[in-house]
Amino acid sequence: MGLHLVSAGRDVPNEINVVIEIPKDAEPVKYEVEKESGAIFVDRILSTPMRYPCNYGYVPGTLGGDGDPLDALVILPLPLIPGSVIRCLPVGMLKMTDEAGSDEKLLVVPAPKIFPGYSHINDIKGVSPHWLERIGHFFEHYKDLEKGKWVKVEGWVGADEAKAEIVAGIQRYEQAK
Repeated sequence: MGLHLVSAGRDVPNEINVVIEIPKDAEPVKYEVEKESGAIFVDRILSTPMRYPCNYGYVPGTLGGDGDPLDALVILPLPLIPGSVIRCLPVGMLKMTDEAGSDEKLLVVPAPKIFPGYSHINDIKGVSPHWLERIGHFFEHYKDLEKGKWVKVEGWVGADEAKAEIVAGIQRYEQAK
């Protein structure tokens, strides 16, 4: 599938690539791309009857505090297919912790050439508070019925902190090679 060949982006940290794992509003199934093969595996079926509020994926060539690539939420009115790659601009980050440790979620919008509808958003302040509440609520509760799992949402930070996390994620990835 070749997803391991996809870079973190053309102009990191200002523009990044996001590999989509879960489409917006998809059935409550958690998919993950296997690093070795690039195949999309079913990780688990969510116990809560909730749908992902955004397209969900990761930034290749990065590592988060949990040892996995940095997670990214793509604000877009349409679902994207798993395995697709979209160029995005980071606008913020949801800081959270779960049973495995820190698990931040980058909030990104498509690059203006791909979808100009969000070209006016360049920081978390430009995102509707309703959207931020929906996303936060989803992540606060999507593991509620899974034994031994928990999530603590700590809040939103802006584009500068998101970009700093991307740079740190690339450094962690390079050190782990």
